Amino acid sequence: MALRVFGTLALGKLGLQTQVMQAAGTTAARAFATVVQGYKYAASHEWAKVDGETATVGISDHAQAELGDVVYVELPDVGKQVKQGETFGVVESVKAASDIYSPVSGEVVEVNQALVDKPGTVNTSPFQDGWIIKVKLSDKAELGSLLDADAYSKECEKH
Repeated sequence: MALRVFGTLALGKLGLQTQVMQAAGTTAARAFATVVQGYKYAASHEWAKVDGETATVGISDHAQAELGDVVYVELPDVGKQVKQGETFGVVESVKAASDIYSPVSGEVVEVNQALVDKPGTVNTSPFQDGWIIKVKLSDKAELGSLLDADAYSKECEKH
């Protein structure tokens, strides 16, 4: 028990959460994916980091962990209009292909071209170097329908 409490505290200091699993009378702690404060999250596991009138968009740490090693990211064209809740690309991994849904509406003003040659960056740095698109927001009020970090963490606990 003391080791479980210590592990939970240590992971908390690293910004991670734990889930206690019980199976066949044994107990083990499992670290949850990283959830960054200040970002907005869609229940479909995309995030948006807003800076003024622009949102940087990517997939969450939870999503990349579920997908496994990412081998291809389909990027939209700059200038494309995206709508909240609609697909704008695909992430393919060794396990599956998954649509990427836009958490915000607006015009794509930049795409992360580095993902063409290094799609695995989505796995190694989902919140920094692994971003996918930048969108000039057309309706900032939509941000209110997204989850904050705490609500998204609770959503991830369900899976």
